[in-house]
Amino acid sequence: MSAATPAKPGEKPTEPWRQRLIRSLLYGRNVDRAAKARARVGLAMLAFASVYALIGGRLVMFAIGADAHSARRAASQEVVATARPDIVDRNGAILATDVKAASLFGEPRRIIDKDEAIELLTATVPDLDEVEVRERLSGRKGFVWLKREITAKQQQDIHKLGIPGIGFLRENKRVYPTGNEVAHLIGLVNIDNQGIAGMEKWLDNNGLADLHRAGFATDRLQKPIELSVDLRVEHALRDELQKAKEKFHAKAASGIISNVKTGEIVAMVSLPDFDPNNPKEAHDPDRINRLTTGVYEMGSTFKSFTLAMALDSGKINLNSMWDARGNLHYGKFTIHDSHSLGRFINTKEVFTYSSNIGAARIALSQGVEAHKAFLAKLGQLTRLRTELPESAAPLLPRRWSELNTVTIAFGQGLSVAPLQAVMGINALMNGGYLIPPTFLKRSEEEAAAMAKRVIKRETSDKMRYLMRLNAEIGTAKSADVKGYYVGGKTGTSEKVINGRYAKKRVLNSFTAIMPSDDPKYQILIMLDEPQPLKETYGFITSGFNAVPTGGKVIERIAPLLGIEPRFDLPPSDRLILAASRTTQ
Repeated sequence: MSAATPAKPGEKPTEPWRQRLIRSLLYGRNVDRAAKARARVGLAMLAFASVYALIGGRLVMFAIGADAHSARRAASQEVVATARPDIVDRNGAILATDVKAASLFGEPRRIIDKDEAIELLTATVPDLDEVEVRERLSGRKGFVWLKREITAKQQQDIHKLGIPGIGFLRENKRVYPTGNEVAHLIGLVNIDNQGIAGMEKWLDNNGLADLHRAGFATDRLQKPIELSVDLRVEHALRDELQKAKEKFHAKAASGIISNVKTGEIVAMVSLPDFDPNNPKEAHDPDRINRLTTGVYEMGSTFKSFTLAMALDSGKINLNSMWDARGNLHYGKFTIHDSHSLGRFINTKEVFTYSSNIGAARIALSQGVEAHKAFLAKLGQLTRLRTELPESAAPLLPRRWSELNTVTIAFGQGLSVAPLQAVMGINALMNGGYLIPPTFLKRSEEEAAAMAKRVIKRETSDKMRYLMRLNAEIGTAKSADVKGYYVGGKTGTSEKVINGRYAKKRVLNSFTAIMPSDDPKYQILIMLDEPQPLKETYGFITSGFNAVPTGGKVIERIAPLLGIEPRFDLPPSDRLILAASRTTQ
């Protein structure tokens, strides 16, 4: 081997010829190797940076793409399972709320073996319809629902299958912790979490749907909806109505508790009801809300309107006399009393003994037009509108003649929604102000701002006196719970079957107030077709079933409503009439 020639002092060592050849081939001639190395290192660094930038860019793109896909799914979810605010009672108890539930979806374009996927899914979730699943997965859509609201175990089992193109979305599912308790008031939602009845539908009709479309109705932006209902009172009312329905073998039972000074509905029950967690029950036509969607002849409770009309006119007083010695014949019709006294009776006795003849004569003394105008003023002749979408228009006579005035005077020939009658009687009890009922919380100041005077204060005093007198000596005695100064009016109306009144099929009602000297609450109890019992001596009138039911309700709810019992109060003529500006 040749070695490099030793260099002289001051000269560079001579490079072996082989190294010169290799350097010449690799770098060319007259090139600075150090500069070239630095350039190559820089190039390598640039290459590595480019690769990392490419990888980073792809990761960003994947992230954006995933978000976009999730956004599309979320958009689909927002349309079909939107978030809703909680609904709570007046004390904050939750009546309706959202929970998260998994729903199963498929992406047909990503499924490799659809037959295998269908077989595995239907084996894991037996209630999946194979034909329907096959039809959905055979389409060309990018996203299809397979089953909404599956259980956690079903989700886990399907996840273990590892089927490409099958996934889950977390949806909002509406649940009702109280079950049947406030079903007709709350209503329910459909599978897409959209309100279809009751206050749930009211929510959608009053801005919730618009918020969803604008993207603002998220779980964090919605405040609970506070209702006027008191869940404790609701439970007590429903429990007593259920017992009465079973005891008297009634077809249905219903009731309302209303604040006479604000129009708030504190409780509302219509049996049979349904569980909004099981929407199929709501489709049963026998489970309608009879208090708002049903219209009925309210029977003798309508005598309250008849007497209030006449007393407010100033043409009669509490001691005016009416001929009740015999039946009242009007054309081919005969009006009679259930318990005829066979003599002249005064206005107080017309109410206390629920005289049809007396009520008819009082209405005739006022005239047809005055009668119509008074009932219209109290909101009995037009459809009542509240927050609940479900409502029914009253059934009026096609031609309102004197005969119609005669029968409507004691509650036949005019059908109204029970809530409508409650509104009117509230006005007779609260000093004379008609206040629209509401299912939302409302203060007395807010109620006063929308109240409309319909009768004089002294007329209201007289009507409260008559209600209390009826509980002292009349047909409402069995509801006179000691300490609460209850007043009330009974009603028994024969139902129209095939165009004729059926004596054995009645709709009974009882409306009560407490306390009568300064009413705060009105209670309406209704029993549809109660049957005679041995303890009722074979009678089916209101005094034997609806009235004692009302007494039991009052006994339970009065403490819940904060009404303290007062004992040894004077009779109604000394406590109520003495405070009136006009006494008769």
